[in-house]
Amino acid sequence: MKADKNYCMSSYLVFRYVYDEERCFKEGILHHDHKLVKNEEKIPCKTATDIDESIKNVLAQVNLSDAALFLSGGMDSAILASYMPAGTKAYTAKCIGKNAVDETEEARRICEINHLEHVIVEVDWKDYTDCMDALMIHDGSPTIPNEPQAYKMAKKAKEDGASCIIYGDCADTEFGGMDRLLSRDWSYDEWVQRFSFVDPKKVLKDPVDITSVYNQYRKGKNGIDFISFISEVYAVSAAGALSNACKYAGVKSVDPYERLKMAEPLDLKRVRSGESKYLIRDLFRIKYPELEIPEKLPMSRPAEDWMKSWEGPRREEFLPGCIKDLTGEQKFLVYSLERFLNLMEI
Repeated sequence: MKADKNYCMSSYLVFRYVYDEERCFKEGILHHDHKLVKNEEKIPCKTATDIDESIKNVLAQVNLSDAALFLSGGMDSAILASYMPAGTKAYTAKCIGKNAVDETEEARRICEINHLEHVIVEVDWKDYTDCMDALMIHDGSPTIPNEPQAYKMAKKAKEDGASCIIYGDCADTEFGGMDRLLSRDWSYDEWVQRFSFVDPKKVLKDPVDITSVYNQYRKGKNGIDFISFISEVYAVSAAGALSNACKYAGVKSVDPYERLKMAEPLDLKRVRSGESKYLIRDLFRIKYPELEIPEKLPMSRPAEDWMKSWEGPRREEFLPGCIKDLTGEQKFLVYSLERFLNLMEI
């Protein structure tokens, strides 16, 4: 593996992980990225019933007697709750901070319906700073915003006796849940500009051009296969945050949705008319006909509040005043990157 700090910094800021498996921040520091289930190994699903049967088949291979569930206020994990044995512990994060979104009431209702034991795990900024260094050493790369949150829940589940965590992260990437990213037919240039968590040119003194990643998804003269990009490039960081957190906590993890895929092309017209994840919506209606379909933000956290007092990076790799116009989530990525570089003495 080749040491290439500048490439790795730029890749992390854009994609939230080091895309090139052959490059690392520093010699001897290996980054451990999530390996997605290969597309040819996934189960094709045409209807909500197909998804239902496929999830049953995936979970039939798991010993659910000592498993726990990550339960948010959304429909993906609510569906998974319906397969768990009565009495299973379901863990919901409650972030502490200004304007934090509280999903515990919605999760509690799902637990009551399915006779699960609801466990609320409070998460604050100190929880993040307490575990970030250990997570980064374990991962071999900077952490991303939802990993410390997932780690605290996984650690609690392990302490409570669970040996496996069930969660539903990949429903968004496999079944058309990224409604904002799917909202239009992007040109190649528009997508490159749109899909970058942090633009390295605005943060780093020596940014590296990594458009070669986007080039693999070009369509025609100036189009791009953004659907495949979401289910492949984006999904690695999204899924990796949870799987890495569980690994470090010492528990196995299973995301049934990662084992599935759509049997037919995604109907963008339905997604753009307000039916994101329409097959998942159909299954939620089957499971919970008495409930309205919840709309939620995945693993929401008060990043704006948590990062408001941070004055920005001081290392020489970063441009002075570079966080001025960044969101809280973007500031966290820059903060995590600088912290990682300091920790590893890179």
